[in-house]
Amino acid sequence: MLGPADVRRLAGELGLRPTKRLGQNFVHDPNTVRRIVTAAGLTDDDVVVEVGPGLGSLTLALLPACARVLAVEVDPVLAARLPATVADRAPGLADRLDVVEGDALRVTLDTAPTSLVANLPYNVSVPVVLHLLATLPSLRSALVMVQAEVADRMAAGPGSRVYGVPSVKIAWYADARRVATVPRSVFWPVPNVDSALVRLTRREPPPGDRDAVFGLVDAAFAQRRKTLRAALAGWAGSAARAGGLLERAGVDPGTRGEQLSVADFARVASATLD
Repeated sequence: MLGPADVRRLAGELGLRPTKRLGQNFVHDPNTVRRIVTAAGLTDDDVVVEVGPGLGSLTLALLPACARVLAVEVDPVLAARLPATVADRAPGLADRLDVVEGDALRVTLDTAPTSLVANLPYNVSVPVVLHLLATLPSLRSALVMVQAEVADRMAAGPGSRVYGVPSVKIAWYADARRVATVPRSVFWPVPNVDSALVRLTRREPPPGDRDAVFGLVDAAFAQRRKTLRAALAGWAGSAARAGGLLERAGVDPGTRGEQLSVADFARVASATLD
């Protein structure tokens, strides 16, 4: 495990100055990374994809708990250093690590991971989760640490004041549940916000075309205060047509987008094909 002194020493050796552009806030508390691994519920057979391993705090905790870790790191300096850190700290587990240098939103993996476990950069957390769920059907579960406010949105259900586009799109792929709050003090540098852990469990999506549903969701939440009849006028071609499609799908045209589940949105999108 890497403690505060280890993290700062490694950063000093690399001449590393954490950047907001890459969302670099490194966990330096061993108890926090153990907590993350425990909450992930991994088995000896799991192949874990870790996005943004950084200096390796979480990586070192993951290696004993699974069969393999695919560490995706966009920073070439950190990607090059991680194998040496693991070889030094956990030599008996070094053969379980594969480091992939690249952007998690574009990288291609040769191995099919079963679980995503990561301390995600704040600025790309939702896009990364959605991208990996869409492109890696082998993923059965995820345990991600994100900004607390984002965690609330990811796990929100219909009717919640923070329910919105991320909530619905995540729900297309998985059941999401916020499982713990993580204080800002366990990071270096210390962020301005608290973080939280969100657990995702893959499930079958509702019937329908994903792209059509996601386009509908974007339109419904673009004007949150409007009724769906009004908010979807541009999407459907007119308010009257939007109202007719909603009624055909069994949805009250006078309701708002935040009241609909992902299954409701799928029914409305399918109504356009009837």
